[in-house]
Amino acid sequence: MAALLATVFTVSTTGQSAAPPRIDSIVSGLAGTILSWNDTVPDHAYTVQTWNGVGAPFWRAPRTGFPWPLEQRQWTDTEQTENSRRFYRVVAVPKTARGLLISVTPVVSYTQFEINLYLTLANIPLTANYGVQVQKLVYETIDPVGVRTIASGALALPDVSGKSWPLVSYQHGTVAARDEAPSAPGTMEQLLGVLLAGSGYAAALPDYLGLGDSPGIHPYHHAASEATAAVDMLRASRAYCQGRGIVLNGQLFLVGYSQGGHATMALHRELEEYHAVEFPVTASAPMAGAYDMSGMTGGAALAGEPMPNPYYFALLLSGYQSVYHLADELGDLLAPPYNVLLPPLLDGNHSGGEINAVLPNDITEALDPGYLAAMRANPEHPMWQALRDNDLYRWTPRAPMRLYHCAGDGDVQFANSQVALASFHERGATHVVLIDPDPTADHGDCVLPAMLDAKKWFDSLRR
Repeated sequence: MAALLATVFTVSTTGQSAAPPRIDSIVSGLAGTILSWNDTVPDHAYTVQTWNGVGAPFWRAPRTGFPWPLEQRQWTDTEQTENSRRFYRVVAVPKTARGLLISVTPVVSYTQFEINLYLTLANIPLTANYGVQVQKLVYETIDPVGVRTIASGALALPDVSGKSWPLVSYQHGTVAARDEAPSAPGTMEQLLGVLLAGSGYAAALPDYLGLGDSPGIHPYHHAASEATAAVDMLRASRAYCQGRGIVLNGQLFLVGYSQGGHATMALHRELEEYHAVEFPVTASAPMAGAYDMSGMTGGAALAGEPMPNPYYFALLLSGYQSVYHLADELGDLLAPPYNVLLPPLLDGNHSGGEINAVLPNDITEALDPGYLAAMRANPEHPMWQALRDNDLYRWTPRAPMRLYHCAGDGDVQFANSQVALASFHERGATHVVLIDPDPTADHGDCVLPAMLDAKKWFDSLRR
C-alpha cells in the first residue's frame, strides 16, 4: 500500500499565507493510515483532503471521527484499503467561532388571527395557537474547505412568553436566487417556519451557503456544507434565545423537502456523528430527497430523460464546480450555446424559471459532448466521485426517522428513498420507515400531505 503526500498549504481569510504545516509522519496500519503534522501557528484548524491518484486530481474531505475543521494535528484515514494508493493534503485555516451570532434583524410579525386567516384561505387544515415573530440571524460558519464565512437564516418564534419550546430545524427546498431564501421577507420557505412557530415550535430556517446574506456560489446538494450551515444556525438560534430569556425544552426535530430532504438527512448524520451531546436529535423527517446522488439521481439525469426542472442540474454543476473544481471554469463543462448563456444565470440573482427558460429538458444536450462521453465511459470520473461524496445512505441513524416521498414524484425519483431505507435497514436501523402520503402526487403536490403528516408525528412526540 502506498500512501503518498501530495501537498500541504495554508488558506487565510486575509489573503496572507503563513508557513505551511510540516508533516511528521504517515503511518499505515490495520485501523487505517494515520497522518500527523506540526504547525508553528497556534490558531489554525485543519481540513484533510484525499485523492486516489487516478486521472485528474480530485480532492475531497472524507468524514472522520471528529467535526471539521480539525483542531488536533492528527487524522486517521479509515477509508484506506490495503492495495490502494492515496494522496493527501492538509488545508490549514484560521480557527472559527462556528455559530457565533453576528447580527439580528427583525423581518416580520404575524398575529394569530392573520396566520389562521391564511390557513383558512389556503385550505390548510391547521390552526395556529400563537402569533409569530421572525428574525433574520447572521452568523459565523465555515465554507466547504473550512474557511471562515458567514451565513444567514430565519428564526420564527411564538409571540408569547412564559413557555418552553421544542426546536425544529427546517431545511428549505431548491431556490436559485438569494432573495428566495427563508430569511428574505415574504418568501414561501419562510412561511413554513411561521406555520411551525404558530403551532408552538422555535423554528430555525438556515438559508445555506451562497444564499441570503452568505457570499459566493451556493454549493447545491453539497452534503457537508448543508450540514455545517444548519448546525451553526442551530447554535446562533440557541444563542438568540438564551440572550432573551426564551426557553427551549431540549427537543430537536429536523424536517425538509426536496433539497431540504437531502439537507435534513445530511444534518441528521452530522449531529449524530459529531454533535450528539450538544444537539441530540428527537426525530427527523427527510422528504423527497436525492439521497442516492451517484445512483438514481445522477443515472437518471445522464440517461437523457426529460427533466421537469433542468435548472436543478444546472445548479448542481455550478455548485460542484465551486467545491470540487471539475474544470478550469463552469463553461468548460457545457456545450455551445449553454457555455455562454448559462453561467451568468447562476450567480444567485436569477430564478429557477429564468434558468429553465434557456435549458433543454434533456440536460445531456447542454453538456459538452466530450465531458458527457467521459462520464459515461468512466465510473471513476470526477463528477461521479463528486456525486458519491454526497450520497447520504451509508450511515446508521439512531434517532427515529420517517422518510416521506410520493411515488409519483417526477423531479426526485422515489427510488432515492427506497435505496436509503434498504441501506438503513441492512445496518440495523429498523426504526426508519418510508411513508408515501399520496402515491399519485407529483413533487409539488406531495409537499403539503408530507408536511402535515410529519408535523402530526412531531406533535405526538412533544413534551
